[in-house]
Amino acid sequence: MIKKQENKTQRELQHGITSIPNEENPTEDKTVDEKRIEREENDILKSLKTFKPLVSVKDRAKDITYTESMKTSWRPPLYIRERDEKDNQKIRNQMNIIVDGDDTPPPITTFKEMKIPRSIIQVLDKKGIKKPSPIQMQGLPVVLSGRDMIGIAYTGSGKTLVFTLPMVLFALEEEKKLPIIQGEGPFGLILSPSRELARQTYDLVNSFTDSLAKDGFPKLRTLLAIGGIDMREQEQVFRKGIHMIVATPGRLLELLQKKKINFNLCKYLGLDEADRLIDFGFEDDIRSVLDHFTNQRQTLLFSATMPKKIQEFARSALVLPVEVNVGRAGAANLNVTQEVEFVKPEAKIVYLLECLQKTPPPVLIFCENKKDVDDIYEYLLLKQVEAVSIHGDKSQEEREGAIKAFREGKKDVLVATDVASKGLDFPDIQHVINFDMPREIENYIHRIGRTGRRGNKGVATTFINKTNTESLLLDLKYLLIEAKQKVPPALLEIPDDNQYLQKLQDLPKPCEYCDGRGHRLVNCPKLKKTSRSKKRNFSVLGGGDWVKNKYVYFLNHI
Repeated sequence: MIKKQENKTQRELQHGITSIPNEENPTEDKTVDEKRIEREENDILKSLKTFKPLVSVKDRAKDITYTESMKTSWRPPLYIRERDEKDNQKIRNQMNIIVDGDDTPPPITTFKEMKIPRSIIQVLDKKGIKKPSPIQMQGLPVVLSGRDMIGIAYTGSGKTLVFTLPMVLFALEEEKKLPIIQGEGPFGLILSPSRELARQTYDLVNSFTDSLAKDGFPKLRTLLAIGGIDMREQEQVFRKGIHMIVATPGRLLELLQKKKINFNLCKYLGLDEADRLIDFGFEDDIRSVLDHFTNQRQTLLFSATMPKKIQEFARSALVLPVEVNVGRAGAANLNVTQEVEFVKPEAKIVYLLECLQKTPPPVLIFCENKKDVDDIYEYLLLKQVEAVSIHGDKSQEEREGAIKAFREGKKDVLVATDVASKGLDFPDIQHVINFDMPREIENYIHRIGRTGRRGNKGVATTFINKTNTESLLLDLKYLLIEAKQKVPPALLEIPDDNQYLQKLQDLPKPCEYCDGRGHRLVNCPKLKKTSRSKKRNFSVLGGGDWVKNKYVYFLNHI
């Protein structure tokens, strides 16, 4: 009898049905172990919050705390300002927009009502953007009003426009007040985690500034500061002054240290893929950059994934922030059909050809390591598939050439490591294939977000096998259930404590650190990995008593 019930449960889950009776756990009383785990998790979260706030060295030295948002000249039309808050909330509910913050500006449903210049609206029209997406409806009014913001929305939702367009308009307003001269600037800065994403953002900014210049507005100059570019080629930009910078942290710090630029006029900071930038790998770089600011700034953080720990850390950089959330943070795009298949390692490369037949091109193939990228690329060429590839060992010129050929439709397939998944916008991708399941569920969300963009439908195929950890596969299992996707038998067979789910809202709460649902914070693989890394760093640097006082619980309990 029990066996039949289990089989029925598996069939229901496999077809996206989540209304399952909880016969094994009739009581909801917390056990002693559960209470102990909750206490441990609270202690870990407290230790994670001991990081210094993200403020400049000048503000720390003078103990300056800003209590008001930046002021701007932008105002929504009078009839929108006078609109009843119930009507504003009705629009948000219709668009699945969740806001958190005091005095949130009203959502606006057209670019014209946002008072966007006609020349920029023409650029958007050419890109097929006729009306704002939900994140743009609420996010643009928030940013244009001068408010700090945390923007959370699924990949492909149009987040990039929310932090690039206001920066261009702010720089234009400042230039019209008092033209910039040699050695001055920038007015605005956008930080990106990868060269490819930075270049994509830079190209979008330039499309706006070029269109404005054609309509008689002042010419705004933007600097792209990334590795692989000879800065001597951009000396002309330095000589005339810089209005805006799009950069990766490493190259930007190099320019600051060489005193090529300064932030004396900079009052606008956007962090793209903020979860990656603010996480431990970029923490010191972000702090070093912020140390060079001399005035209050408007700070924006955007990403598809924003675990609670990262949100709280980010809030230390913000003043009266507004959080705009379209769909749950860390959830997958519902426009993507996710197909997960168990494939033995030795059979993957052959099965790959069969998967390519599911949809017409263009197709993105993601791999965990560079060797697999090279092997797949060579295999596809042998099979007469029009393919290109990118990974970290290729030169900047090779990477940009491959992306350009793929974007222009000259090549049908792009094979890449995760470097290409960090926010790159290929609007017409039909199919994403994960040759390897990434090590963290966040990367999986970023990867499959390359398809199903701008309201289009897409397919994501993922190969799993026994090399993947149970914790990761449980994260994937609950992500599929939440997105009402088919769950394969290989995932249903994994034992876990949440096997009998009563309804969708009874899904396990996300891990506070990485947003995965397949494990608790005390067992978070990403947190353990980070802890081991920090232990090594503290050991090398001689952490001493400071480590014991600040991180003793964090380091000893992970």
